[in-house]
Amino acid sequence: MLRIGAHMSTSKGYFRVPIETLEIGGNCFQIFPHSPSMWKAKLPDEKKTKLFAGAMENAGLNAEDALVHSGYLINLASPKEEVRYKSIELLKQEIAITEMLGLKYLNFHPGSHLGTGLESGIDRIARGIDEVLSAVEDTNVVLLLENVAPKGGNIGSTIEELRMIIERTSYENRIGITYDTCHGFDSGYDIRSREMVEKLLEEIDALIGLERLKMIHLNDSKYPLGASKDRHERIGEGYIGEEGFAAFLSKGEILERPLILETPGGNEEHAQDIKRVKKILGIERDVDD
Repeated sequence: MLRIGAHMSTSKGYFRVPIETLEIGGNCFQIFPHSPSMWKAKLPDEKKTKLFAGAMENAGLNAEDALVHSGYLINLASPKEEVRYKSIELLKQEIAITEMLGLKYLNFHPGSHLGTGLESGIDRIARGIDEVLSAVEDTNVVLLLENVAPKGGNIGSTIEELRMIIERTSYENRIGITYDTCHGFDSGYDIRSREMVEKLLEEIDALIGLERLKMIHLNDSKYPLGASKDRHERIGEGYIGEEGFAAFLSKGEILERPLILETPGGNEEHAQDIKRVKKILGIERDVDD
């Protein structure tokens, strides 16, 4: 069964997310655990978590098909101790929220070394992950490293860099990855042919193991291959295009994972993009634009 959904707003409450996911034609989703531009995260009370659990059950959604996306301020690679400390503490809070909601996966961007170099940045990320997970060993949450666009000292734009992070942690069994198609395209991973998609999957399997690939961020790119811009576009309207996604989605290893849209727009646009993906796969005959 195709698992597809989008990043959803929690402004009306966590319990609305499963309901609205079904309304847009999805069966999986992604949420922020708090305002992504703030250092504070408020833990949900028991009433909210029960409402959410009930909504998940009523919608028939699987908790392992849902993704929590970490805040944007977190930077475990930062050479600034205050930023690293705040990042570690916020990640702990986000894990607590993920656990309280009954969800399994927390996605985060590895961080930027801010000009201090790749090696030292990777060491700081690995140490940060160890500090976080050693404090929450009683939880079941798995951290997912997301591949990022290669700009501003970002670490994790290649599968090799993700491998280096994972191998330096003491908690390899609690680390997976999310593959973002726009970020990968920014980094030179051309997924517009079946041969190149096969190469990507072989690289992931050889370096970190395909079993670590848990989620897909399905985004088109507003800029050409290797542009390093990190500007998402709606499905079929960017440089990856419908034919590119047809190639990417032709592989069973991709379709076995939840596909999460982070494309521009709200629920209406996401519903249209879900229809576009289904049309590419031959599931939907027509798309109402």
